[in-house]
Amino acid sequence: MDIATENAATIAIVFVALGILGWGYYRARDFGKLGILAWLQSAVLMFPWLLFFGLFSAGIYLNLVGILLLVLASAGLYIYLGKQLRAAGQDEVLRERAAKRLQSDQAAVGTNSENPTIPGVEDQLKTIAPEFVRIPEEDLKKIQGIFGIDTFFATETISYQEGAIFKGNLRGDPEEAYDRLAQTLQERLCDRYRLFLVPNPDEKPVAIVLPSTSDPKPTTRGQKILAVVLFVATLITSLETAGLFLGFDFFTNPQRLGEVLPLTLGIWAVLLSHEIAHRIIAQKNNVRLSWPFFLPTWQIGSFGAINRFETLLPNRTVLFDVAFAGPAAGGLVSLAMLIVGLLLSHEGSLFQIPAEFFQGSVLVGTLAKVVLGSALNQPLVPVHPMMVIGWLGLVITAINLLPAGQLDGGRIVQSVYGRTIAGRATIATAVVLAIAAFFNPLALYWAIVILFLQRGLERPSLNEIKEPDDARAALALLALFLTIATLLPLSTSLAGRLGIGG
Repeated sequence: MDIATENAATIAIVFVALGILGWGYYRARDFGKLGILAWLQSAVLMFPWLLFFGLFSAGIYLNLVGILLLVLASAGLYIYLGKQLRAAGQDEVLRERAAKRLQSDQAAVGTNSENPTIPGVEDQLKTIAPEFVRIPEEDLKKIQGIFGIDTFFATETISYQEGAIFKGNLRGDPEEAYDRLAQTLQERLCDRYRLFLVPNPDEKPVAIVLPSTSDPKPTTRGQKILAVVLFVATLITSLETAGLFLGFDFFTNPQRLGEVLPLTLGIWAVLLSHEIAHRIIAQKNNVRLSWPFFLPTWQIGSFGAINRFETLLPNRTVLFDVAFAGPAAGGLVSLAMLIVGLLLSHEGSLFQIPAEFFQGSVLVGTLAKVVLGSALNQPLVPVHPMMVIGWLGLVITAINLLPAGQLDGGRIVQSVYGRTIAGRATIATAVVLAIAAFFNPLALYWAIVILFLQRGLERPSLNEIKEPDDARAALALLALFLTIATLLPLSTSLAGRLGIGG
């Protein structure tokens, strides 16, 4: 790709971003001041990218420190605008608008208790309610009795499969109202039913009650056996990966175990720190996780692990905390090893890596340039083994942060932006991976994994109304930025300007 083509591409990206911002502003005007504030929140999230590509097309190149400062500044402004939105009473205004829409749509929704379709809620029910017998009349009366004018004033009861949907008016703080309703339900019917409070597009929040038989099931014996098999397979592939980096096949030279062991332990330090962080935060929030199902690969040892929740999550904040904890721990360990490895690199280092290697990642290439300097101009660059381990760990972490399905990144997007945006992000990620598969077979592997194993969203939490705070939203933005910076390669011309690869 020549320089003219690259400049045209960056200019196109800038115009697309401006078009998205313009479209968002057009839609936000109908909501007055609150709509404009919400639009500004979206605009500040795009600002670092828009400025970076705009300056790039003009021939001005920001270093990594400058980009990170832009991201942090936009995150701070995002949090400030969020506080302004809440102070202006955004929730109350949106509820009033939703109430007007509800009145006009009431006839279309209907009060038929056979099996009505409620837009938005139906998709969420599909993930939590298999079709069984309906709630007994005696239990239904007790459930209806938990609602009141000071929590959730139920105006309509709709039978749905094995549970019931209650439409009405939410009163007061959603978290306080949910806690009181759930406690009353527990007192009247023990542990036989679960209460969900979920948003409904263009309408007021609705309450859903389902039998506890729809709760997530614990890991079966067969699944535990599979987890052990995958663990052993990942241990084998990590040994083989270490051998390949050292220039030999470990399986034909098992006596050289001592040579591959340090690299293998480094890979597992990333994997285990990731999983342990997940479980520490999950245990702190009384959430059970399944056994981890590691994904072995010859290229980098492992793609990380898949796990599922064995309990219902109380709210979206807990979903974010558990999902974010693993990549945060694994990413910090990896980044520390990468930087230390670069600092320890010298002429006599163990590995001799082609300089073009550093063009494969914006993040790795930029950090390497800062630390190694002119050493990247030579064909082969001597590096410390810890640098390679750190790079592998960052790739593993970035792959798990892809915003798709039940990957950590998909869960983070779902917790912050809701199920609708998370579903669209999953489709977009699969499409991008399918396109990237023409250039990198690993992308095809992950497209298949998402399509067959991880495409479904996480089931709704008990209180879907409570959203994570703005600080968590900013952390989600930072994680997405670092994921892109890790997986996005440097263009040939930009690498040349930076002096990477001659």
